[in-house]
Amino acid sequence: MQIVLNGENKDIPDGLTVEGLLQHLEIKPGRVAVEINEEIVRKTTYAGTAVKEGDRIEVVQFMGGGAEGADSMFKVQCSTR
Repeated sequence: MQIVLNGENKDIPDGLTVEGLLQHLEIKPGRVAVEINEEIVRKTTYAGTAVKEGDRIEVVQFMGGGAEGADSMFKVQCSTR
């Protein structure tokens, strides 16, 4: 199945949920936010939220600390396996 992940086309297995997508991408869900088609997905619904063909998904990782004035969140770099 084809989705757009952080602005890049990506093939993923059919039938994944958000939780399954994060596992597939080897991303720990603890410090990330996920948005599907410009709608934020609550962590409590990751296991029940299906990823569908053509979805536009953004995965953002939150970082603490850092230099003053630095952005506190960054898009997760996902390989295009």
